[in-house]
Amino acid sequence: MTLVIIIVIASLIFNFINGFHDSANAIATIVVSKTLTPMQAVLLAGCANFVGYFTFGTAVAKMVGKGVVHVDAITLHIILATVVGAIVWNLITWVFGIPTSSSHSLIGALLGAGVVASGISVIDLGGLMKIFMFIFIAPMLGMIGSVFFTTLILRLFRKSNPQKSSKLFRKLQLVSAAFYSVGHGTNDAQKTMGIIALTLLTAGINSTFVIDGWVVLSSYLAISVGTMFGGWKIVKTMGTNITKIRQMEGFCAETAAAVVLLGTAHYGIPVSTTHVIAGSIMGVGAVEHMNKVRWITARKILWAWIITIPVAAVFAGVCYIALSFFIS
Repeated sequence: MTLVIIIVIASLIFNFINGFHDSANAIATIVVSKTLTPMQAVLLAGCANFVGYFTFGTAVAKMVGKGVVHVDAITLHIILATVVGAIVWNLITWVFGIPTSSSHSLIGALLGAGVVASGISVIDLGGLMKIFMFIFIAPMLGMIGSVFFTTLILRLFRKSNPQKSSKLFRKLQLVSAAFYSVGHGTNDAQKTMGIIALTLLTAGINSTFVIDGWVVLSSYLAISVGTMFGGWKIVKTMGTNITKIRQMEGFCAETAAAVVLLGTAHYGIPVSTTHVIAGSIMGVGAVEHMNKVRWITARKILWAWIITIPVAAVFAGVCYIALSFFIS
């Protein structure tokens, strides 16, 4: 029982760090465009994160808990190594201001600990292939959506007064930022729910894989509080190093990203909120001029996306070996 409590606490700490790490995704555009101050932005994002608790199901949580590795091969030590490995990678990327995916760090860590403990046969190939496909599909959907919204907005407002348009999009960006944060909370909070539910099943506390009410509430609360603390190091990368963001661009990027996040959450596909918003920001810059996108920064972000799952898997594998040695 003690180990279960430790894993639950560690999982909620991961969710707090997830919100802390990923708050930059939600607030970067609205802060850089000077629509809100950083403190106002994180409060808005943190509160909006919690909305998913009242409005969305737990399809993503079930996918993470049952669709990455075979449940019958999971032990509590594997789960603990998973959470620790994911936390380590999240903290490293936060220190260096790299906008990587907390979701994929958790999935990679679960794969690494599971494979080290039980071999490659532990992997659920069907679920894993879906996740890998959306590493590339999700940011592309964000980019396509932001291209559509930006093109539409530019056509609709081509004859409008720039000053009046700026005031309008300042207000609209409040809506789009909140909308995006709802998608962020809905998608990312559920990954931890899946891990905690898997822990309770593995420990025999629950006889089936079920997401208890307290698990849902605590996971949303942890990510919301983490978001309110804000990960300022990543704001600059997301808000200025990819392309120049103003109110209109921020509105288009956030709206496109929110649509993708809520759509994938509905179908239980665990995508990276970081990938989606970065793709959306690139799409906005590309509409106005391809040269406005800093493709060197984009390539660095892409490489960080690619290495997250394998590196997190290595960290979790090492954690599992160390844990096994310590216990034995």
